[in-house]
Amino acid sequence: MNIIEEVKGQAKANSEMLVEIRRHLHANPELSFEETKTALFISKTLTEWGIEHKTEVGGNGIVGLIKGKNPDKKVVALRADMDALPISEQNECSYKSVNDGVMHACGHDVHMTCLLGVAHILNGMKNRFEGTIKLIYQHAEETVPGGAIQMIEAGALKNPKPSAIFGQHVFPELEVGKVGFKSGPYMASNDEITIYVNGRGGHAAMPERFDDTVLAAAHILVALQQIVSRKSDPQIPTVLSFGKIVTNGAMNILPEQVSIHGTFRTFSEEWRQKAHQLIKEIAIFTAKANGCTAKVEIKKGYPFLVNEEQLTGSARKAAIEYLGKENVVELQKRMTAEDFSRYSQIIPACFYRLGTANQEKGIVSNLHTPTFNVDERSIEIGAGLMAYIALNQLK
Repeated sequence: MNIIEEVKGQAKANSEMLVEIRRHLHANPELSFEETKTALFISKTLTEWGIEHKTEVGGNGIVGLIKGKNPDKKVVALRADMDALPISEQNECSYKSVNDGVMHACGHDVHMTCLLGVAHILNGMKNRFEGTIKLIYQHAEETVPGGAIQMIEAGALKNPKPSAIFGQHVFPELEVGKVGFKSGPYMASNDEITIYVNGRGGHAAMPERFDDTVLAAAHILVALQQIVSRKSDPQIPTVLSFGKIVTNGAMNILPEQVSIHGTFRTFSEEWRQKAHQLIKEIAIFTAKANGCTAKVEIKKGYPFLVNEEQLTGSARKAAIEYLGKENVVELQKRMTAEDFSRYSQIIPACFYRLGTANQEKGIVSNLHTPTFNVDERSIEIGAGLMAYIALNQLK
C-alpha cells in the first residue's frame, strides 16, 4: 500500500470519530483568550493517544510533537486556531452552540478537528517517516494582538525549530472536495483606526457659537479617501474603510465629541507606516480647519501574509496527487487578515483553503455569519490532505 492510500484509509477510518470531535467543539465554543476548556479537551485527547505535548504555551496554546525515525532530520509545523466569535448561532442542529452569543462561525472547530485527525494518522505512522511533526493549537486568532505572537514569544517555533509551517482554513466559496492555493502575498495586514473629533458642543441653531464636530468628522472621512485614491501605489492593494461613527448629539445639539472607527489594510510594510502618518496628519489638520481638534489612535494588527512560493508549490503538487488536478484551484489575493501571518514573517509558510460548501444541501453561508456551517465530509479530506502534505515535506 502506498502512502496516499494508507493516509486516505486512516482518514476514512477516523471520519466518524472526527465528526464527533468537531460537533463537541462546535457546541462548546470559547472566545479569544478564554479557550481554557477547549485547550483541556485537546490536551486530554492528545494524552489519550500518547502524543507528547505542552500546554499553556503563551496563554491557552498547545504544542505537540510526533517524532518519527531520526527526529532531528527535519521539523515541519502544522497550525490550527482554537477561538470562536461573539455571534449568536442561528443553525438548528444537534450540535448548536450551548454558549449564548458565542459561535464557531469561522470554522476553527473544523481546524482543530482536522489537526487532531492529522495527529492520529501520523502518530500511527511514525515508523514510516523521518523527522518531527510539530502540532500548534493556537488560541486567540480573532482578536488583536492575536495568539500567534504570544506563542512565538513563548518559543512555539523553537526547540525544535521547524523549517516550514502549514495552516489550513475552511472556505465556503469552494465546494467540498476542492482546495485552493495562492503563492506569494495572499492576505493583507490589518490595523484598527479610531479618530476622536472634539469641540465645543452646544445648540445646533447657533453654530457660530459652537463647533460642529459632526461636520468636521464628515470632512475628515471624505479627506481620508485621498490616501487610497491619490497617495497609494496602484500596484499595492489598499483598503481604508470606516464602518462606525458614534456621537452623543441630537437633532438640535452639536455634540462635544464624534468618534470614527475603521480599518486599514495593505500588502506593504513601508506603505503601511507612511499611510498611518497620513491618516494622522489629514485627520488633525482637517479637524483644525473646521475649528475642532482630533486625536488619532492606530492599533496595529497582523502583518500581511506571505505564502513562500517553493513551499506552496510543493504543497499544491501534493494536493494534486491526493485529490486530483481538477480539485485544486488557484486563489486570489484577499484583503481579509489572519494572524498566521506572524509565522509567515519568520519561517517559510503556506496557508491554504479547504472547500466546505455544498450547494445541493444549502450549506453556503459565509464565514462570520450566524448560519455558517460546513459539509462534514470536508473533515476527512482536510485531515488526510494535511497529513499527506506534512509527510511529503519529510521525504
